[in-house]
Amino acid sequence: MSLVTLRQALDEARQGGYGLGAFNVTDLLQAEAVLDAAAETSSPVIVETLAGSSSHGSDERFWRGLLHLVEEYPAIPVVLHLDHGPDAATCRRAIDAGFTSVMIDGSLAPDRVTPATFAQNLAVTAEVTAYAHERGVSVEGELGTIGGSKVDGSRAEIQLADPDEAADFVAGTGVDALAVAIGTSHGAYKFDSPPDGSVLHMDLIERIAAKVPGTHLVMHGSSSLPAELRALVNKYGGTLPESWGVPEQEKVRSIAMGIRKINQGMDSHLAFTGAVRAQLAHDGLTVDPAPYLRPGRVEMQRIIAERMRAFGQAGHAGDYAPLPLAEMRRRYTA
Repeated sequence: MSLVTLRQALDEARQGGYGLGAFNVTDLLQAEAVLDAAAETSSPVIVETLAGSSSHGSDERFWRGLLHLVEEYPAIPVVLHLDHGPDAATCRRAIDAGFTSVMIDGSLAPDRVTPATFAQNLAVTAEVTAYAHERGVSVEGELGTIGGSKVDGSRAEIQLADPDEAADFVAGTGVDALAVAIGTSHGAYKFDSPPDGSVLHMDLIERIAAKVPGTHLVMHGSSSLPAELRALVNKYGGTLPESWGVPEQEKVRSIAMGIRKINQGMDSHLAFTGAVRAQLAHDGLTVDPAPYLRPGRVEMQRIIAERMRAFGQAGHAGDYAPLPLAEMRRRYTA
């Protein structure tokens, strides 16, 4: 098994001076595209998913499939990560299912709309971290709120991370990684104009990194939303509005500033969907899903491989052997 914890993978990335892409998937076909891109580029990789995001019959059924799929890539260190766990119960469920890393998103109150207080966030994050570390599993927390577009078209509020809270948060929770809100945004509709310094507060990265030097920083909502992919989707029936994401050069620059994990979702979904729409438009007779899903997988693999090369993780898969959870548990509890 090539599973590795987030802690070890990010420690190795820091030592190697590269960033590690975390790619969101909602089915096994997309997960295969991520893992094939990792094999193509010889990259360690983070495969991540959200609870309830899959079209499979249940989370647990999908998660078991992910674990079996990872076994097919023994030469690739793979972090299986739960993204934006909404509560402690969901994080425990993922840990018990075999995930090697979970994110507890304590930035929102239980209604998942109202920003949580610092005390609320700290308490739930500390609870999850204690449960995870007792089992050798890594934890990512969040400071500030990332915000962004929702499925109903509304936008969640962005609250920038406070560097002065970072040290207290890490000391009170023991998290391995910290997602910091610097103005990035989730979803396929991020910014109405190219983002500049008034939108992306890159200076926060260095300020927070200086406060918590032993904790790895994470950039969420960092897809670039390439105009050519949006145009392809819209050419074949899509109605995506014009929008700008985080420029590739800013993601690369953020690695040198202290970002170690870079979450990506919308770019690969745009590539997948654009290829599927194009195939369906050119073949009006086929009803078997495989012929139109296959180009989606291929295009998703292509763009993820590009990101892996840009982040510097390509060529580093053979740098280290994954430590077993029992050894990580010993280190966490020592």
